[in-house]
Amino acid sequence: MSRPTNKEELIKLSRDNFNKLFDLINNMADENIEFPKGTMNRNIRDILSHIHHWHLMMVNWYNVGMKGEKPEMPAKGYTWKDTPELNKKIWEDYQRVTLKEAKHLLNKSYIDVQNIIEKHTNEELFEKKRYKWTGTTSLGSYLISATSSHYDWAIKIIKKSLKP
Repeated sequence: MSRPTNKEELIKLSRDNFNKLFDLINNMADENIEFPKGTMNRNIRDILSHIHHWHLMMVNWYNVGMKGEKPEMPAKGYTWKDTPELNKKIWEDYQRVTLKEAKHLLNKSYIDVQNIIEKHTNEELFEKKRYKWTGTTSLGSYLISATSSHYDWAIKIIKKSLKP
């Protein structure tokens, strides 16, 4: 499916890619496999923790923005150009989390993001410039990035790492 353009597609692709990600992980012979050198996220735990944290940031942006305030995006002290440094900080912050905990955290934050999607109409999700805090884009665009696109990224990283 191409990039979602309505609520139904967003829900479907988000759910489908999330399920594909967990199906891939659950069908692995060894979930604790270390990825080849050259990637910051070195294992499944790192990938899941990364997505979980981006879910948390999305929920925070949404909560702050919907109160009429301007959220610090992507995070306090970081600009979008600093995303690599932010991702490294996220990676460092989750190094003591177990794979089991990462799965639990991601499942919980996934539900939180899905609840945001569910409460909005197509127009509220996909009309550009509807909310001041989303700037020139739409709420849906942010949600796609935080969900289906991120899950697709994770699937590709994992599959690439599984190749001999």
